[in-house]
Amino acid sequence: MTAENRQENTVSRWRLILGQEAEEALSGYSEGGGLALTEEELIMDAALAAIYDETGAGSSSGNAGTAKGKGAGTGRSAVHLSKWLGDVRNFFPEDVVSIIQSDAMERKGWKQLLFEPELLAAVKPDIKLIGTLLSLKGKIPEKTKDTARMLVQALVDELVKLLETDIRRAVTGALNKRQHSPLPSLSGLDWKLTIQRNLKHYDSERRIIIPERFYYFDRARRSKEWTVIVDIDQSGSMADSIIWASVIGSIFASIPALNTRVVAFDTEVVDLTEQCANDPVDMLFGIQLGGGTDIHKSVKYCEQFIEEPKKTLFIIVSDLYENGNQAGLVRRMRELREAGVRTMTLLALSDEGKPSYDERLAAQLSRDGTPCFACTPTLLPALVEGALKGQDLGELAKRLGAS
Repeated sequence: MTAENRQENTVSRWRLILGQEAEEALSGYSEGGGLALTEEELIMDAALAAIYDETGAGSSSGNAGTAKGKGAGTGRSAVHLSKWLGDVRNFFPEDVVSIIQSDAMERKGWKQLLFEPELLAAVKPDIKLIGTLLSLKGKIPEKTKDTARMLVQALVDELVKLLETDIRRAVTGALNKRQHSPLPSLSGLDWKLTIQRNLKHYDSERRIIIPERFYYFDRARRSKEWTVIVDIDQSGSMADSIIWASVIGSIFASIPALNTRVVAFDTEVVDLTEQCANDPVDMLFGIQLGGGTDIHKSVKYCEQFIEEPKKTLFIIVSDLYENGNQAGLVRRMRELREAGVRTMTLLALSDEGKPSYDERLAAQLSRDGTPCFACTPTLLPALVEGALKGQDLGELAKRLGAS
């Protein structure tokens, strides 16, 4: 690419970012003094203008912009929005599509239009959009419910694919401290111990280890070795975290070595263990976003599932804005820790920035041994492995970069 072409490309990008009003100012930087967008750039410009121009009228190319209505329907607004959704998905990268869709709902009030099946089918599923959809699920008309479920299912499948291998590996790595067996088994070979014990038999000429003895794990495994309880705050501010926590809970439930319980709470407590294990999409549609928060009541409910405290991991997903018995909550969490339960509080489970949370309550819980931090989903497997191994989660979180 020549220097002139690179400059034209840069100017065109700035034109798309700044909008039509900047065209005259940018034309002086273009070869020949004019600024001509390609056909593809005109479509991109129209899609961006529909959302970000003050008038919402779109650019002169007329490819979008009339979809300003706030009510659902199948008239011109729905037709234009359907085309707009197609243009956005065709001409922008996936991560940019998610941002533009989110801005469209927030800036233009297009949430209700997403209740049309043909429009919903054109949307790229992402955390923000699914959170919005779930918050409005009580208003979804019957004709759109199947499409909405398919969209939620697509996101759940994507998140499971992203996390399942790492979570399974983390749990297996933590629980593989088993007795060794004299019975040979290639699948049960303890590579680490075998190499360590045979280093003295290293053949420097051939540069290989010639082992005298192999070490094998005992393949007999006790099912439900650990109980994992995921206690999820379903207040509206936790929408992103709820989606991640539901998917992670379903992965835990699929691991034979874990006895998994999934509970959601606001001012009431609902046990979602069965739905989570069988169909996390059903579980998400069972979540009631909004309402108050009674963490103490949920912890009291979850205590009944703790049979072996030293083999129990208790994860609270909450911003800790407690409207219930705060002193009782602190006392119960302290007693769980003293009994040997491994506890942690995830103030947020998302890829977003620093969450808003009750700093005073978080500090109190942390002093009592329940570390409280925000965590991206990709860091959670390492934290779970650390918890199951009995590591200091506060120090581990700092090393991993959780805040």
